Amino acid sequence: MGLLDGLLAQVTENVDVKNLAAKVGLTPEQIESAVQALAQAHPAPGDTVATAAASTGLSAETLQQIVAHIGGEGALASFASLLGQQGGVLGQLGGLAEGFFGKK
Repeated sequence: MGLLDGLLAQVTENVDVKNLAAKVGLTPEQIESAVQALAQAHPAPGDTVATAAASTGLSAETLQQIVAHIGGEGALASFASLLGQQGGVLGQLGGLAEGFFGKK
């Protein structure tokens, strides 16, 4: 979670994975998966939250809460940009998420 926490800290203040998970009633692993899906969906055509909801199985309402807690669409855009600049970090986060959910 340290990598995700570090990137979130660059985008918004006072948000970390564990606290965010507690606020929305999810596990830290679910938050990591949700943030990854939101970041991937943000530059794609269509509604970011609906696209992320389809890929995570989480409700659009829950994902909207996550977006609000990280600072809204503007913060999400910054976060997606940071992930893109990290040269494969998005893929690394995907690998971590798959490991948490037993897909590796």
